[in-house]
Amino acid sequence: MTTRRELITAVGERYRRSSRSGKQQILDEFLKLTGYHRKHAIRVLSHEAQPQKARPGCAFRRT
Repeated sequence: MTTRRELITAVGERYRRSSRSGKQQILDEFLKLTGYHRKHAIRVLSHEAQPQKARPGCAFRRT
């Protein structure tokens, strides 16, 4: 699953910077690679990646 995440970050930056016609071409390529539905791919690519939040208490657990 990490390869899809890497692909989303790489293609997402290019997708957000491009024009409308460029977005159509990028989206078509992305759909062929991932198999996502078109609307889901648009949401995934247009959403800017945010850093993972650390969950409180996880670092202090003892095993």
